[in-house]
Amino acid sequence: MLTVGDKLPAFDLAACVSLEKGQEFKRITNQTNKGKWLVLFFWPKDFTFVCPTEIAAFDRAAPQFGERDAVVIGGSTDNEFSHLAWRQAHADLKGLRIPMIHVSPKFAAELGILHAQAQVALRATFIVDPEGVIRFVSVNDLSVGRNVDEVLRTLDALQTDELCPCNWKPGEKTLQPA
Repeated sequence: MLTVGDKLPAFDLAACVSLEKGQEFKRITNQTNKGKWLVLFFWPKDFTFVCPTEIAAFDRAAPQFGERDAVVIGGSTDNEFSHLAWRQAHADLKGLRIPMIHVSPKFAAELGILHAQAQVALRATFIVDPEGVIRFVSVNDLSVGRNVDEVLRTLDALQTDELCPCNWKPGEKTLQPA
């Protein structure tokens, strides 16, 4: 699996971005949001139970990420047509602002997020800086949802470019080396 300090590989992926007829899909590349922080999160499968709780939580927090010059993109190994059908069928996903990408097997392999037995995306989160360098990686068991507030807090800490102690929150003091 790629980790902190690695460069995010180039990608060009199909995404479901809307329910509006004729506007449902677009291509998202590593250049689409060039110069911004990127929060990439992945879920195992569409039409499941834990995944929509996370997707909806990331979407609700998208404006907060935006205030930090960060873009949120989510995806799974299901294709963009599956994402569209799920959005149409699930009340919590209908009004999404964040794109749902189809994580191609090639990109999933490059990231190292393909579950060996289930052949689905791991429940992984990456924070990537504006230069394309991975600064944070987290992976949960397939059955356990992640904490979006913690991802936001971690982004805040990374953006201080200072030493942040355990449980640090914005507005608190950072550490000063002696």
